[in-house]
Amino acid sequence: MPPERSAPPERSAPPEWPAPPERLAPPERSAPPDRPAPEWSEAPDQQAHPDRQDPPLPRGRRHRRPAEPLPAPAAGQLPTPPPAPSTGRAPGTGWAPVTGWGASIPASSAAASAPADAQPPASGMPPARDRLPVRRAGSAPSPDTVLIRRTLAEIEPVADKATSYFYALLFIRHPDLRSLFPVAMDTQRDRLFKALLTAAEHADDTATLTEYLSHLGRGHRKYGTLPEHYPAVGECLIAALTRFASDTWSEATEAAWVRVYTAVSQIMIDAAAEDEQSSPAWWQAEVVGHELRTRDIAVVTVRPEEPYPFLAGQYTSLETPWWPRIWRNYSFSSAPRSDGLLTFHVKAVPAGWVSNALVHHARPGDVLRLGPPAGSMIVDHTTDNGLLCLGGGTGIAPIKALVEDVAEHGRRRPVEVFYGARHDDDLYDIDTMLGLQRSHPWLSVRPVVSDGPTRRLSGQLTHIVREYGPWPAYDAYLSGPPGMIRSGVDTLVGIGIPSHRIRHDGIDELTTSSTDRG
Repeated sequence: MPPERSAPPERSAPPEWPAPPERLAPPERSAPPDRPAPEWSEAPDQQAHPDRQDPPLPRGRRHRRPAEPLPAPAAGQLPTPPPAPSTGRAPGTGWAPVTGWGASIPASSAAASAPADAQPPASGMPPARDRLPVRRAGSAPSPDTVLIRRTLAEIEPVADKATSYFYALLFIRHPDLRSLFPVAMDTQRDRLFKALLTAAEHADDTATLTEYLSHLGRGHRKYGTLPEHYPAVGECLIAALTRFASDTWSEATEAAWVRVYTAVSQIMIDAAAEDEQSSPAWWQAEVVGHELRTRDIAVVTVRPEEPYPFLAGQYTSLETPWWPRIWRNYSFSSAPRSDGLLTFHVKAVPAGWVSNALVHHARPGDVLRLGPPAGSMIVDHTTDNGLLCLGGGTGIAPIKALVEDVAEHGRRRPVEVFYGARHDDDLYDIDTMLGLQRSHPWLSVRPVVSDGPTRRLSGQLTHIVREYGPWPAYDAYLSGPPGMIRSGVDTLVGIGIPSHRIRHDGIDELTTSSTDRG
């Protein structure tokens, strides 16, 4: 690992960061202090973002409302970074908040191709998303994107040190922001750099970035993120980049990062402000049902205090009263119901804070928090194409919701479901799926077991799907562990299903290619 480099000499009069516009006042409804960005379902075999940290969960008492958040560590517990090089600017930046950088991308590099105009939109000026350049197919990356990718390439070997420095600097300079993050920051540090790389890879894809950043801005409301938090993050990020990317850092590079984050943060702020007009930052939901299907899988049903709009195939982020500021993502296991109840399939994974709390500690009467709905794995009801659905483990949950959605629309479209698991006992929802098959002649359910003796189809899920193909007149939907998603997409593309007709949600919300989504 290369040694730390000394910071470059301070430059005079760098560009100033715009302060958040006054028109974007923080919402009146206070949001809970939260943790960084969502992770797909905790279970590695549900839909991505594996939950892999944490100590054993203490038995918690029942809560009619979420418990008080854990106290933030004392200032003395935070790592003290070496002195940061001064950027010569006042703390007013316009960078997106770090709270969501975890499982997604830091908005910073996301708009790496923003134009030189770094000011918030004024009267008569187009919105931030319209100031991002439109990348044409086959065109070279923009100059800003090239500079940002060079920065990230230099930082990659020391990414852990750079991100640790960034967070330590942020919490020391702005201790009020510490409460927005979980107590344990190890996983968060890992996510930050991966998020930066993802953003840089898609920096010139304006449409994808704008859609993604708008979603990210709306989702950040539940973390308690406010427009005035953005400058602090930008100030500390630029200091960390300056210190750890000294070989490639220059005034032009700094200006590129300023332009990028200014446009990106404004997209997020605008999306949050627009969302505030119609939706709360989060929903409280009482647990009304808890069914343990296996020793580590539970079906949890909740009743939101307010109507919760979503579409079959989507997911939400969820916080428990036992671990405040720790959010995990779970898919809805049914289409919207007339009684307003929401159901999730949760698998407890080793050292998983949220999953173990939901499986082993949640009981009727406990109150959870839900973030806004998200995800694009929804049925296109404008076509008569059949549906080819691959569900692995608890990934069968959104597949079941899609089947119910097709049934409710009343159109006889063929739906082929391949339900994969390692062992017969892992097919915890097979009775429900076979019941749906008996009720709907257009539905076919094929359970597939990869390991151990079975009287069902035996083998790898993707191999079985290939044997039953081809599927030229089908739209494909995949939900399960990352490896299954990747191999499934490769298989489906290989047998002729166009990538634009393959839908899945997983690790990387920006990903549009056929193999990156897990």
